[in-house]
Amino acid sequence: MKILLDECIDCRLAKELKGYSVTTVPKMGWAAIENGQLLARAEKQFDVFITADRNLSFQQPLPRFQIKVVVLHGRSNRLSDLKLLVPKILAELRNQRSSRLVRIG
Repeated sequence: MKILLDECIDCRLAKELKGYSVTTVPKMGWAAIENGQLLARAEKQFDVFITADRNLSFQQPLPRFQIKVVVLHGRSNRLSDLKLLVPKILAELRNQRSSRLVRIG
């Protein structure tokens, strides 16, 4: 499973998602690309997009995209807060029956 972390997520979170191929939006050279275009690119190469952008689901027609979107609701976007969500993230990644939009937090 290939995972793309949004640029609002600390790239060090990738190390916590053991067993998965994880890269970041900046590493792909896609920083500052608008969300709709970003999702269109991501769906061609990734299975899951992880973000902390809580407005994404209101701004984009997510059912149109063929990629699972995981929205993290931590106390903040700081790595220490997001690390607390890792067990739930990993459980969700293993869940094949979940919907395309998942909120964790």
